Amino acid sequence: MPRVAAALRGLAVAAAALMTVTVLPSAADAEAAHRPPPSGRAPGSPSMPKEFVALREVDPTILQEMRYPTPHNFTGVPVDGYRRPVCLLTRDAARALHRAQRSFLRRGLSLKVYDCYRPQRAVDHFVRWAEDLGDQRMKGEFYPREDKSKLFDDGYIAAKSGHSRGSTLDVTLVRLPALPTRPYVPGEPLAPCYGPQAARFPDNSLDMGTGFDCFDTLAHTLDPRIHGRQRANRLLLKHGLERAGFVNLPEEWWHFTFTPETFPDTYFDFPVR
Repeated sequence: MPRVAAALRGLAVAAAALMTVTVLPSAADAEAAHRPPPSGRAPGSPSMPKEFVALREVDPTILQEMRYPTPHNFTGVPVDGYRRPVCLLTRDAARALHRAQRSFLRRGLSLKVYDCYRPQRAVDHFVRWAEDLGDQRMKGEFYPREDKSKLFDDGYIAAKSGHSRGSTLDVTLVRLPALPTRPYVPGEPLAPCYGPQAARFPDNSLDMGTGFDCFDTLAHTLDPRIHGRQRANRLLLKHGLERAGFVNLPEEWWHFTFTPETFPDTYFDFPVR
């Protein structure tokens, strides 16, 4: 019982800290809301489709450290379309994640999501950022060995993302009880995402060998240079989510898609709010 109580207290602290963050819509968000949808995108609507749900409504125990409403991401600024730090998913994907979470909780672990549904306007923001070769403020952490001019060719940035279909998420594992990751301070010294865990930006997750959103081949799930405890942690996450119906993207240990997708061909653009 003491371990269970401690775990619940840790989850309560994490939830309270994360829920205090407020992100206001940007001017780009307002402009995008009135922009006609390009081909292949869902009809423009500010409303979330009924097939989507906030993850907390399905499983409030899953930790949420949503990175893109904050400046701690590879762009260095809050990303267009993220008005609140919440995880939205299709209901099918959220229920599957709940099933996986129950198995991890029995081992004293919890899932933690970094990103879930991603509006198309956020993907457009990434594209504009990648084309601006003068903006490399976050290179020291997220892509130290990658030439920014090659981000498209190397597959790190694309004009479409599976996240916009609502069944894809970025996720890791945390040992319980867990406290929130400390806030990133814009302008603070950056450490490479592929360095030793103690040298990287502090994260309360298990050591996966790299940080989240590390634009480096070491982030490939089965990269042979990752071994020992780091490899075991990646496989623990991968196998646990696969049993719940998720498929991993081999180039990113944190990236998983629930299949069959509720919307396999539709890219949504309603904001996260």
